[in-house]
Amino acid sequence: MDIILILLIIGLPLLAQIFIKISYENNSRIKNSKELTGYDVARKILDKNGLNDLLIVETNGYLTDHYDPNRKVIKLSKNIYGNDTISSMAVAAHEVGHAIQDKEGYFFLRLRTFIFPIVSFISRMSWLVILIGFFFEIVNAIYLGIIIISASVIFELVTLPVEINASKRAIKELNSLNLITGEEDKVKNVLTAAALTYVAGTLAEILQLIRLIGIL
Repeated sequence: MDIILILLIIGLPLLAQIFIKISYENNSRIKNSKELTGYDVARKILDKNGLNDLLIVETNGYLTDHYDPNRKVIKLSKNIYGNDTISSMAVAAHEVGHAIQDKEGYFFLRLRTFIFPIVSFISRMSWLVILIGFFFEIVNAIYLGIIIISASVIFELVTLPVEINASKRAIKELNSLNLITGEEDKVKNVLTAAALTYVAGTLAEILQLIRLIGIL
């Protein structure tokens, strides 16, 4: 049973990453019909929603695109920022979806932003606490470690609706601006692949928690 859990914990996120990479790469070879770069798409949707002052900047890395709710900045990786592909359009629209969530005070985005620094810190400490608990046979420390990992699970569960909602907003905005005529299915494929990485990550965290409880 333990081996099966370990394989699932490792395998689910890995398969999701492979899936998004395939979907992203395939649609990165297809130009969108409007010949708009990721920056152009993001700018159009932002302006339409009254977010004219929100900045879009280029950042390094592969699929490092994200919206920073604290600095009010959309960061697009080089491949997304300057390319006019289906993938660029989908990813840029998704990140703008987060900006619109922020403007409208979307509950789950606010909750995620609030708990992120807390969970980030305690997650880094979780395995240390658990190891100390096992080494010194301090049962309370082991319980504490499991509680800490539970916080990570909660964060993942809060993240899921944020990401799914941002993708729905992306499709809605692209359609309202008539930017994906005949390309909606391809855009949805990219966004679905991205969403599956969060689903897989959440399941892996839950299975990890189950495994630790089993060990205890």
